[in-house]
Amino acid sequence: MNDLDALLTPEGRALLDEVRDTDPARELAVATKLRRTHPADLVSAALGQARLRQRAVAKFGAEDAGRMFFTPNGVEQSTRASVAAYRARRFGELGVASVADLCCGIGGDAIALARAGIRVLAVDRDPAAVAAARANAEALGLAELIEVREADVTEVDTGAYDAVFVDPARRGGRGRIFDPEAYAPPLSWAVGAARTASVAAALKVAPGIPHEAVPEEAEAEWISDGGDVKEAVLWFGTDPGAVRATLLPGPRTLRSRRLPDPPVRPPGRYLYEPDGAVVRAHLVAEVAEAVGGGLLDATIAYVTADAPHPTPYATAYEITDVLPFNVKKLKALLRERGVGTLTVKKRGSAVEPEELRRKVKPQGPRAATVFLTRVAGAPAMLIGGPVG
Repeated sequence: MNDLDALLTPEGRALLDEVRDTDPARELAVATKLRRTHPADLVSAALGQARLRQRAVAKFGAEDAGRMFFTPNGVEQSTRASVAAYRARRFGELGVASVADLCCGIGGDAIALARAGIRVLAVDRDPAAVAAARANAEALGLAELIEVREADVTEVDTGAYDAVFVDPARRGGRGRIFDPEAYAPPLSWAVGAARTASVAAALKVAPGIPHEAVPEEAEAEWISDGGDVKEAVLWFGTDPGAVRATLLPGPRTLRSRRLPDPPVRPPGRYLYEPDGAVVRAHLVAEVAEAVGGGLLDATIAYVTADAPHPTPYATAYEITDVLPFNVKKLKALLRERGVGTLTVKKRGSAVEPEELRRKVKPQGPRAATVFLTRVAGAPAMLIGGPVG
């Protein structure tokens, strides 16, 4: 907090502007020069904040990241702006005018909600996160819509708000936490808080949450952005028991129709790699039906079909070769075809892509993709390339 307080002074803000584009490789030289005219602690704080802002560009974009204030944990754990904006739109579509944002961190979701015209109470027990969230609301001109409060979220009365959003901590001293009851606060508490909301609620959880841990009255949504799975959200007050996968940008949403598992069939000319959110949501059957295909193996989320059927929910590849797994045969085939750019994808294989590349030593002007997987239980290699 002291670092942030210092950076919010006129001297601190001026120093932040001066160091904003500092190359990390030149930090020592820049720090040495600036310490001749500024306090050493302030210089260190400014350079540290500049580093965090540079890292935050990937999540918040250059314009916002260049004005916001971050903590190391805040950069790592905050919601990507595109995902937060999508969720805020959903809240708005549900008629929500006010949200209690519990475990708000540096305020990424609060910012998106406020930009959607929603009044926000942003609460966190971490003083540094609260200071950053308050500074960010001011920096982005949203202070009139965002009230930031330092408190234990389990002790906050949310009755005056239409909706509740909870983003519990899912990292501990040993890294990621996989047991939802080990979240801080636990998922059971968050579900209880969601049930008190008058209009709607959303709980952000890890994408790997077991489906059986989803309450019956909740809608479960898995979200990916640019092909990367970002989170799962449990919605209350929407469509109880529904399951969906949402792909950003778009958004494009695939909803579960409770289809039976697709049949296992021999490899066809095309292979479809479902988006990670589709896989996490257990909606591979919906993709298989859409493309008229089946599975290469009952336990692996690769769909095969005989004809191309464009779908936003899977990437299509045209397959030229299907072989039992054999490094020597793969090396010979790639040499014969002049493949120098090799993309390695795998599901159901213990082979590491970089290890395989080292062994086959691809050389030549052409490109190819090899899938390391199983076909009806047997290790196999499928070679081809993206459709289109």
